[in-house]
Amino acid sequence: MSQNRAARDTGPLSSIDATPLHAAVTSLAAALHDYVDVAAGVRTEFSAAEADDDPRMLALENRIGHLNAELFDALHDALGMHPNLTTSVWVPEGSGAATLPAGIQRTEVHYLGFLVAAPPRNADMTLEGVIDLLDSAGQDVTEQLANAGYEVIEWASARGEAPGFGEEE
Repeated sequence: MSQNRAARDTGPLSSIDATPLHAAVTSLAAALHDYVDVAAGVRTEFSAAEADDDPRMLALENRIGHLNAELFDALHDALGMHPNLTTSVWVPEGSGAATLPAGIQRTEVHYLGFLVAAPPRNADMTLEGVIDLLDSAGQDVTEQLANAGYEVIEWASARGEAPGFGEEE
């Protein structure tokens, strides 16, 4: 990431060329369209779990992650901003807003993600064992947050995509 004037300047910018920003969005959108097309094709061949681990899907997810980082850098370099473009927030259908437990004024979803590689072929471990480790770590973090005075409304570990908090099962 370059350290240009926009990234360091605390005042308004006099002019902004949004062309490279739109180009970064166009590249990301094209990759997302590729992902949808490949996902639809892969899913017709395999189960959901197998599709999640398909090398074509993993390669596209990696490409999208890189393009998302490039968009972040383009926005940061041109505007000096720190965009949060990768957070997913689900709102219960028909509510228009998340329903909070009594006494809770504000919540935010926080994620800690891991891209875990499969162990060597001769290892006795599988990727399925990762979720057990994350469950254990999640319980530990929940206790640490509670000890710090936070109330953890929900927590979950998930494989493949972030859990949808507030959704009915």
